[in-house]
Amino acid sequence: MTRLAGKTAIITGAASGFGEGMAKRFAAEGANVVVADLNLKGAQKVAAAIGGKSIAVHADVTRKDEVENMVQTAADQFGRIDIMVNNAGFTYRNGSMLEVDESTFDLITGVNMKSIYYSALAVVPVMEAQGGGSIITTASTAGLRPRPGLTWYNASKGWAISATKSMAIELAPKKIRVNCLCPVAGETPMLGLFMGEDTPEKRAQFKATVPLGRLSTPLDVANAALWLASDEAEFITGVALEVDGGRCI
Repeated sequence: MTRLAGKTAIITGAASGFGEGMAKRFAAEGANVVVADLNLKGAQKVAAAIGGKSIAVHADVTRKDEVENMVQTAADQFGRIDIMVNNAGFTYRNGSMLEVDESTFDLITGVNMKSIYYSALAVVPVMEAQGGGSIITTASTAGLRPRPGLTWYNASKGWAISATKSMAIELAPKKIRVNCLCPVAGETPMLGLFMGEDTPEKRAQFKATVPLGRLSTPLDVANAALWLASDEAEFITGVALEVDGGRCI
């Protein structure tokens, strides 16, 4: 299928987890994919697995210059940027909010919040010049239905959801759609941090809170992102789409 034929997508945090799933799914639908990650070797591995029109770019999304370079590289390589996925995220081990040190707090806000600002500064002018585009952020059910133990992470995802809605309003006249995804915890490298520890008992306890009875997968999130990125969703903007098996009900 070619639902994204001729489109170019940048996906941050694409060396593993949800980002890797999106990169592979988008490429399968015909997109040129920029696999961006702090882990360049991991990004190169994903890009090599995709093949075709895919490139790997080193990107520390907490640095304005590296985000600018990522966007410029994509524009230089493919001539346009149709889809910007702010997927890179950071969390800490589930525990008391009072035990999160300042450097960890700063990293949470840098990766989960400020990176969205940086990417907007870099990509919105490109999208405006070409007549439109789609911006998607990976938020979380944590931003909709917070639970104890991840207070500062929850807050950062709530911020991402509010930013999505405000950006959608402001950028609508430019034909730039802005949406976010709110996945429940899934099969990613951060799962153990969300649960405190990754054990069969913890998994069973967590799955029991999801009406459909399982964790999310990268493919679940990638399929949702694919729809939001495609022309099928051309009238959808400002949405925080729950990909959660019913957890937020």
